[in-house]
Amino acid sequence: MRTQVAIIGGGPSGLLLSQLLNRAGIETVVLERQTRSYVLGRIRAGVLERGCTDLLRRAGCGARMDNEGIIHDGTNLSTVNGMFRVDFKARVGETVMVYGQTEVTQDLYAAQDAIGATIVHEAQNVALHDLTTDAPYVTYEKDGRSHRLDCDYVAGCDGFHGISRQSIPADRRTEYERVYPFGWLGVLSRTAPAAEELIYANHPRGFALASMRNPQLSRYYLQVPLSDKVEDWTDQAFWDELRRRLPAKVAEGMETGPSIEKSIAPLRSFVTEPMRWGRLFLVGDAAHIVPPTGAKGLNLAASDVHYLFEALQAAFGGDAAALDGYSDRALRRIWGAMRFSWWMTSILHRFPGQDDFDQKIQEAELYQLETLESAQAAMARNYTGLPY
Repeated sequence: MRTQVAIIGGGPSGLLLSQLLNRAGIETVVLERQTRSYVLGRIRAGVLERGCTDLLRRAGCGARMDNEGIIHDGTNLSTVNGMFRVDFKARVGETVMVYGQTEVTQDLYAAQDAIGATIVHEAQNVALHDLTTDAPYVTYEKDGRSHRLDCDYVAGCDGFHGISRQSIPADRRTEYERVYPFGWLGVLSRTAPAAEELIYANHPRGFALASMRNPQLSRYYLQVPLSDKVEDWTDQAFWDELRRRLPAKVAEGMETGPSIEKSIAPLRSFVTEPMRWGRLFLVGDAAHIVPPTGAKGLNLAASDVHYLFEALQAAFGGDAAALDGYSDRALRRIWGAMRFSWWMTSILHRFPGQDDFDQKIQEAELYQLETLESAQAAMARNYTGLPY
């Protein structure tokens, strides 16, 4: 089998790139290790920047998002001294969209099906070959049979644990990493959200986040030690601790109920450079991981897709040199988002060994954010998304 662009990974970044390329007349084949139902069962982020929503509309996948997504003009931050709001629209004239990643993936699958795109699920033992030549190819196994996929370029959209990044020689890539000494315990529940907009809470007992997916589906998080396990937390224990960390007025009126999903995610910051090796281009989590505090994971993947789509479109139009700038363009924006996610994480979480002085410094930082318009403008610009 032959195609123009082989896409490794059928998550939202791989599907979005495939959708954009096919609509531009460029053929793709997507290879996904898991089943479609597994991909759609992943619970992930739900806050989309304008750049991401614009790209989904450009791909012909924005109708349901525009109908069901929830526009947020700002967000709330809470400390032991009270809660305040940062108004994104007032500060920088931008908003964000609350629309779950699962819904985005469903929309992308539907769009890919409608145009007859080729997606191979349960593709096992994927391997990338001859990436520094003019004739790269991919091998994989499906239903016990070996297959070869010849292509012009390979897009590695297969996440942090995928084969794409590992296909770049270790001595040709530089990896930067910060592993945080805590995780997020997340609960999804069929309950009304605790507030109309997200609440990020700094509390001496640890960070908490009150989020949502839609008016009947809420997503909540608690900072927990990495030694904790999901089984350690009953639903009742989760709700009790969440109430302690959220503002009292919010906690009193919060609707609770059985969890329909519960998991613990470790937090890390990770970037690999460069994002290109020959005819292989890394996209999304294959190249970078951000802590979820700044809501940047899916949004950074979308900006990578934007840059790579533009470069590939130019290359197939005769300007192969356009691909040379992909890695540098993507990394400039990635490091900006990395800094913001690190900052949000550092001012909101309780770190091991943190004493009362450290807590007061965090509260002073948050007080400046509450009282200085310039600080709010900087946060609003980063949260709603740096320009592409």
